[in-house]
Amino acid sequence: MSSTDAVLTQILAQLEAMQLNQQAMQAKIDALGNRSTSPPLEPVKDKDKEPLSPISSVPPPILGGPSASPPRKGAFTDKEREKLLYPGRVNLSTYPDQHGIKPHPLRWGASDPHERGPIICSRLPSSIKRRNGLGAHSGSYSIYRSLSIAMGSLSPTHKPDYTMTEPPVDFPGQPSWFDPKKIVSFDPWGHLVQIVFKDEMESGLDIRPSIAVTKAHLKMSELDEAARKGTLVVDGNVVMKSRPLMNEDGSVSSEDNGVEVFVSKAAVEPVWYLPGVAERFEISESLLRRALFEETGGMYPELITRPDIKVFLPPIGNLTVYIFGNPAYLSDESKELTLRVHDECNGSDVFGSDICTCKPYLVYAIEECIRGAQKGGIGVVVYFRKEGRALGEVTKYLVYNLRKRGGDSADKYFKSTEMIAGVKDMRFQALMPDVLHWLGIRKIDKMVSMSDMKYDAIVKSGIPILKRYDLPDHLIPPDSRVEIDAKIAAGYFSSAKKITEADLFKTVGRAWEETEH
Repeated sequence: MSSTDAVLTQILAQLEAMQLNQQAMQAKIDALGNRSTSPPLEPVKDKDKEPLSPISSVPPPILGGPSASPPRKGAFTDKEREKLLYPGRVNLSTYPDQHGIKPHPLRWGASDPHERGPIICSRLPSSIKRRNGLGAHSGSYSIYRSLSIAMGSLSPTHKPDYTMTEPPVDFPGQPSWFDPKKIVSFDPWGHLVQIVFKDEMESGLDIRPSIAVTKAHLKMSELDEAARKGTLVVDGNVVMKSRPLMNEDGSVSSEDNGVEVFVSKAAVEPVWYLPGVAERFEISESLLRRALFEETGGMYPELITRPDIKVFLPPIGNLTVYIFGNPAYLSDESKELTLRVHDECNGSDVFGSDICTCKPYLVYAIEECIRGAQKGGIGVVVYFRKEGRALGEVTKYLVYNLRKRGGDSADKYFKSTEMIAGVKDMRFQALMPDVLHWLGIRKIDKMVSMSDMKYDAIVKSGIPILKRYDLPDHLIPPDSRVEIDAKIAAGYFSSAKKITEADLFKTVGRAWEETEH
């Protein structure tokens, strides 16, 4: 037996012991309260294992059906409400050979959606035995769903009505959808679930969309200013004049209200095909599962106990795609395509912090995408929720404190992050190109990015990039020069400026004292 097998065996034994202890405690509680709602234990097929808690199929006695209201907070004690919401015993884990377990068939990369099969990760009684995925829909927002149920605002058995929610923009199947190695970080059929898996949903299986596509108008003060300056042209197709405001007397205001930009957009939740993710990072699937289990605090024990389930919906943020121009041009190689892959920066993108170049770069890229679409091409901005290089905002602000107290110079830029986080960047762009393949993008004419990691990941995935654009100097806030110079010295793209290690000592950001009044 290998050391890895030995560790997995030990973990399984610990989980089974925990579950048996839980069963014993629950039995005592049920005996005291004389109101057990769980069926008798069912044996597992493996005769060498102790009987495990069954997967309960008992419907909630008061919630009843999908339209029933949740038990109100205050009408019952918390223990009574818990019994009504979750009438079965707690199931800490399941096993492939457990009685009644029959995952819905799933063949990742199949060209037909029914052959591929839907993603089912729900623990509702109607679906738990048929699960072929682990985790929960909505990523990190699944925690808010838990609170809503606990507070009595939402019934766990609520059945969504997806009538008229289908995409208004056509995203047809691409060859990359049918390659199990091209898209491994989300479900390429996620926006068509309510259409292609309608029969399975009507049969009672809890299947949910993981992608939503819609149309919108983009309204930004920076675009208004660009239109007034004439650097952005109102064409009535991509860029339109904003609707005039109404005066108090009901007349139409003559004041210039700026412009609006017509876009198509898609929100995409993460759905990880674990064998493909492991291969993409060149690690074993068992190591990936173990790391995910350990670093989520053991939140998902079935990462270890259910090696037969290959799909995991991680509790992380999603991504959003903004498309400028005709979406049909995405896979048309004769059309010029402009791309910006942008990683979230709340401080700059939303609140305008000038310590980094995130917002200026994002706005510049949006304008370039618009201009490209107006010339008959297509523009794409992909916005990932990877705050602080996926280190998080708390870590980012701790780094800011260290930088401003320790002397904010470009030579210390990456070292400051490594001192706190242990690594300078955790975005690891290997999964990023998946969304480009989903869109059908085959080449990128203009990439508005200086990142060597993004460039390398896209090109390695098979999509050529013809030209790269860095951020013009006049758009770089003075205090963010530290960031830009450190990145150029580390290998980021720059069309003109060259930075050496010796130059980094000369680039210094302002101190807190310079801004205090």
